[in-house]
Amino acid sequence: MRVFYYLSISLVKILARLLFRMKAYNRDNIPAKGPFILACNHISYYDPPLVGSFIKREIHFMAKKELFRNRLFGALITYFNSHPVNRNSIDKTAIEMVKKVLNSEQGIIIFPEGTRSKTDNFLPSRPGVGMLAIANMVPVIPAYINGSNDLIGCLLGKTKLAVIYGRPIAREEISQYNKDKDGYHRLANDIMSHIKALKEEFLNKMPEAD
Repeated sequence: MRVFYYLSISLVKILARLLFRMKAYNRDNIPAKGPFILACNHISYYDPPLVGSFIKREIHFMAKKELFRNRLFGALITYFNSHPVNRNSIDKTAIEMVKKVLNSEQGIIIFPEGTRSKTDNFLPSRPGVGMLAIANMVPVIPAYINGSNDLIGCLLGKTKLAVIYGRPIAREEISQYNKDKDGYHRLANDIMSHIKALKEEFLNKMPEAD
């Protein structure tokens, strides 16, 4: 892990814990090595650094291409392994980039909903995450983040800021899905079902934080 990357995510993690009482659960579900896709719900611009800062290895991100229009900000998020994607069409460049990341034995965060829901409700999953998982045949880690869309509430103790990393969906499970549009949709929907289950687990039975 690069030194400045490590220092930066450590600072984010410390501030998240001290200011917003953030907790992370089941971090051991993140593989210590090898490629994986981490699929998380998306409710805030803060999700990528918050979800990524509790992972014990460098992680890559998919980010909408509009964020790279500002050269300074684009250079900053590029340093932290963000890659542009065109959300309005099939982005073959982004697909190849994901393949390259996974082939280099690294992990990448993808938001199955494709955009922020901005609320505590889920948006319908898009088939992209299913297609990428099936095409690259790598484990998928479902994750659920809570409270990042209400940091003021977290600061005041009215909302809980937390991320839960779920049990990996193994290659053997992913191989059961067809390599076609129907298979992509089915896997994407099932991944979202895993994320919804993590939400229920968080709301109804608080696990021990790492």
